[in-house]
Amino acid sequence: MPQTSYSYTRLALQKFKKNFWGVLSFYFIIFISVVSLTAYFYIPDYTANANTGDLALHSKQPGFSVDYIQLPDDYKRSFSEYWTGRKEPLKQIAISTYYVQNDILFYKTYSDRPDLEDYKQLSLHSFKTENINEIVRTKNFWLGTDNQGRDYLSRLLIGSRVSLSIGFVAVLISLVIGISLGAIAGYYGGKIDTCILWLINVFWSIPTLLLVIAITLALGKGFWQVFIAVGLTMWVEVARVVRGQVISTKEQQYITAARALGYNDYRIITKHILPNCMAPVIVISAANFASAILMESGLSFLGLGTQVPTPSWGAMIKENYNYILLGKPYLALLPGFAMFLLVVSFMLIGNALRDALDVKQ
Repeated sequence: MPQTSYSYTRLALQKFKKNFWGVLSFYFIIFISVVSLTAYFYIPDYTANANTGDLALHSKQPGFSVDYIQLPDDYKRSFSEYWTGRKEPLKQIAISTYYVQNDILFYKTYSDRPDLEDYKQLSLHSFKTENINEIVRTKNFWLGTDNQGRDYLSRLLIGSRVSLSIGFVAVLISLVIGISLGAIAGYYGGKIDTCILWLINVFWSIPTLLLVIAITLALGKGFWQVFIAVGLTMWVEVARVVRGQVISTKEQQYITAARALGYNDYRIITKHILPNCMAPVIVISAANFASAILMESGLSFLGLGTQVPTPSWGAMIKENYNYILLGKPYLALLPGFAMFLLVVSFMLIGNALRDALDVKQ
């Protein structure tokens, strides 16, 4: 039996490797996951949620650069903050022009009308170095800035964390609930099956988005509340599929033999039945991952998802969709396009897994 199981797994893996779009989507998702997890190591704005903004720099075009004064800063990031972001804001001043005279730095803060600004001054003795090139630096905004003057590239990359997290947590919750209830209903049948099937039908009859909104309003708005709300609405399909698979599998001869050997129900379900029911569940999980991303983005667009200042692709579309008519459509289209690529990748992986795990082919 172990050798046969290994052969089936190897055969499915070989089929999956032959699917070009499935393999490409898999590597794309791995790439996005690595980028999102390590984003704080290299993004321009490495503060928590990439929330450092300057209203004077709002809605600048991609490729925009500006000089800024790096103020003395003794803050040292801990190791954990390389994964969660710096807690304190960056001490920087965007400037339009400057000059040095008698160890005094004279500068004008950045403005679209620098001629209306007055010169301000800083003593160079307050800095650790007198090298002006280390005090005044140039900052590049590769994708420009948003309406709050925040670095758009940093917000976009940190926003990918929300989408991947919501997919992972929602699918995990749906699998735990769906597999548990589906396996119990299918294995025991009778009144237990009737009660669980009634519960499934009740949840199935309620529109998903309406149910998510109701749960979100009950739990409150926030990061983890959205994860739980989405996860609690996606277990129904998993439960129905697992129930059907368990009903057909429990009649097999090897299950009868397991009962004859005196194995308890828990061992039969977890060791003998569920491992043979996972193929359709894996395919459904890939589709649910994509659905969770879209659902979270929709809730954030409606203002019921992740709240400011946490970056979310749906919230970024909401904040900037007016710019589609104001000549800067990329502010809304970039997060939408990123979401499109991620969702399509999960759907393509689901199709590839369906073909690879189909024993009839």
